[in-house]
Amino acid sequence: MRHSLVLGGARSGKTAFAERLALRSGSRPAYLATATVMDSEMRDRISSHQAARASRFATIEEPIELSAAILRAAAHQDVILVDCLTLWITNLLMQNGDVAQAVSELSATLVELEAAKVILVSNEVGLGIVPDNAMARTFRDLAGSAHQRLAEVCDDVYFVAAGLPLTMKGEPPALG
Repeated sequence: MRHSLVLGGARSGKTAFAERLALRSGSRPAYLATATVMDSEMRDRISSHQAARASRFATIEEPIELSAAILRAAAHQDVILVDCLTLWITNLLMQNGDVAQAVSELSATLVELEAAKVILVSNEVGLGIVPDNAMARTFRDLAGSAHQRLAEVCDDVYFVAAGLPLTMKGEPPALG
């Protein structure tokens, strides 16, 4: 299986690109969402996203145990879209989880997984100014390290800006 990492800024079109890629990559796609409801605005966003993809994807919600959720989903689905890694990292940080260990576990899962294609979506947060507080700098550093580690094990890496994918590693997307 060719696993993919899709990076981009907020509202760059990365999720829409990843969804198109997933729908073209298999007949039984799953959408593994890492978001958690923190307030009413997030509840509305999650509901809107669920409604928009309901007929196209099986939905799995898992904010922390990403590797285990991928392995469970791979027993039934041929493509698993994970959206998004930066929310997953945030969830781990909020629970004092070991992000580096979780990323290592995810990397190992991807290397060994042959039953399904995994498409990881994440926000590229390292292109802006240096954050003004320690927590934000830690988050940026952890996300950057995670992206580097996962880019090593993914066959294809794309950067999306203005809805346009740039192939950074691997094969250009076959989206028609």
